[in-house]
Amino acid sequence: MTLSGKKLAAVVLALFAIQTALVVAMVHRESLTWDEGDHMFAGYMMWKTGDYGLNPEHPPLVKLLATVPTLHEKLWIPPLQGRFFKAEAYEDGRDWLARNDGASQRLVFRMRLAAGLLAWGLALMVFFATRAWFGTSAALIALTLVVFDPNIMAHSALVTTDVGVSLFFLATIFAFYRWATRPTLGRLLLAGLAAGLLAATKHSGILIAPMLLPVIVYEIFRAERGTRLRETLRLCFGFVAMVVIAIPVLWSFYGFRYAARPAGLTLSTSLADYAAPLGHFDSSVVMAVAHIHLLPESYLMGLVDVKRMAEFYPTFIFGTVHAHGVWYYFPSVILIKTTIGLLALCALAAWAAFSGKIGKTRELVWLLAPGAAYFLIAMVSGIDIGARHVLPVYAMAAIFAGAGAAALGTGSRAWSGIAAALIAAHLAASMATYPNEMAFANMAWGGAKNTHNLLSDASVDWAQQLYQVKDWQDQHPSEECWFAYFARPEIDPATYGIHCHPLPTADTEWMTGAEITPPILHGAVIISAGDLSGCEWPSGGVNPYRDFQKMKPTEVIDDSVFVYQGDVHAEKAAALDRVQIAHVLLAENQPQQALALALQAVALVPGDLFAETVLGDAEAMSGNKEAARAAWQSAITAARQLEPDAQVSYVPDLEAKLAKL
Repeated sequence: MTLSGKKLAAVVLALFAIQTALVVAMVHRESLTWDEGDHMFAGYMMWKTGDYGLNPEHPPLVKLLATVPTLHEKLWIPPLQGRFFKAEAYEDGRDWLARNDGASQRLVFRMRLAAGLLAWGLALMVFFATRAWFGTSAALIALTLVVFDPNIMAHSALVTTDVGVSLFFLATIFAFYRWATRPTLGRLLLAGLAAGLLAATKHSGILIAPMLLPVIVYEIFRAERGTRLRETLRLCFGFVAMVVIAIPVLWSFYGFRYAARPAGLTLSTSLADYAAPLGHFDSSVVMAVAHIHLLPESYLMGLVDVKRMAEFYPTFIFGTVHAHGVWYYFPSVILIKTTIGLLALCALAAWAAFSGKIGKTRELVWLLAPGAAYFLIAMVSGIDIGARHVLPVYAMAAIFAGAGAAALGTGSRAWSGIAAALIAAHLAASMATYPNEMAFANMAWGGAKNTHNLLSDASVDWAQQLYQVKDWQDQHPSEECWFAYFARPEIDPATYGIHCHPLPTADTEWMTGAEITPPILHGAVIISAGDLSGCEWPSGGVNPYRDFQKMKPTEVIDDSVFVYQGDVHAEKAAALDRVQIAHVLLAENQPQQALALALQAVALVPGDLFAETVLGDAEAMSGNKEAARAAWQSAITAARQLEPDAQVSYVPDLEAKLAKL
């Protein structure tokens, strides 16, 4: 494909205009997703007070960028209450947005547009890197694939870190490639800047080291025998220099201050205490780095948090909940959530690469080796909660597909036609799901209507459907409704004018958002896909909405919220909210009131793990040791009926309680 400069610029600008229109229209109809309020409030507080301790689980770059449009606003700030940092940031973020923005999402929309600059940056990076590596035709194809990719589109203007980290992974790899192939000081500085921005975007940015290792080894063995030692020293020097440049870039996003919080404020739990459960080696490394102040305290706190979350995060895949990550999760995600057109283009590109039709072996290694390293690490990371965690792979896949399509199409009308048909199939599949890109699955797996049976969390439902649920409520004004909402109480549906009774979820336990639920619900029961799947529980056996999986919903909202009408049995949910409220009462030293609710929960679902556990807790606090023992023994019996890897979440704690009697 040969285009003049003006025509090429026009095509690129047209693709960017399409990307802008699609993304803006999509995010304008989406309510807040799970993490956005947390990020937005933390970013605002960073600008206004220099507080980096409200949300240390993620570095500052995206949060600071997104909240630039709010800086001229005089916004109400909720008083800090000294809670655990996650509860503080989530709940204060919820209240901050509800008070200052409400359902209009005027501020949210501005912040999303600011964060969306990273999506445009990713598209530009894909275009320029592909053009440098494989030519203009490949670059235009790759850009088209990225613009219309449903997974990238779904996250393009959300105030989250995944698109940003995809941009800076690719930028760092490309910048280091340019330095490795023609070393200059300017290129090394650019590589260091890109690496610093990567580190400031997401903690997974540290994976750039194992991602670059295979290309460094390749470059060493590619060199002539007599020069390999010199090449080794040069590349190692370049990598170390890039890191040295990146570190002050990272520090700049923390105001060059080690302490996570400004004077007068401390972290809700110290770094040493938070790192202690990691084990001796990991915690020792973290504390050694902290001791010399090599990295900011908030950044280190986030690294610890990522490691701790990976140790127990449940996984939902193919209709089954696992208490931990499974190695086949991300390969399955790629097969399910990638368009058939892109999968086929990548398969053709693989054939073109192996047959030598692409050529450009060096460039292919720099593209594919880091991507493969990242993907392999993701497979064993233990945090399997959505396609968003492998978005960098999607950007690299678009480049690879573009290179293959361009190479095969050169001088061959037949191959050009096949490539054009597959690109068209990619676009058509994405647009067939639009604007519900979050729930995309290709038709080989039943499409978006079936994704919730295969995957969960941000691959289907990231709590973004409150406007559409409000529309449903407006269409049924006289119908009483009950809502199990995936992000409640982190996000309050009442802010959007939804007045359904809240149903208990895994999150209403730690943020105390449950209320008493009747065992039989009359009217409509509305359940988010995340709660229907039970993806936050360590076993499907404790999911209070598991029975609903066998029921046919009367309506489905945005492929990710399910409506069940009539007289609906919900004994497990009714027992769970009594359990959760009983826990609150016990924490407030009200054992008799807790005991009454615990007895109700056991009556609703005899032998239930949670009901028997809280009954034992209430009996023990009331001084009834034998009754407590009997209840905890029943809870252990229930726990041992779960999968072995889920039992460890409950049995040791129950046995420890028995041992104390």
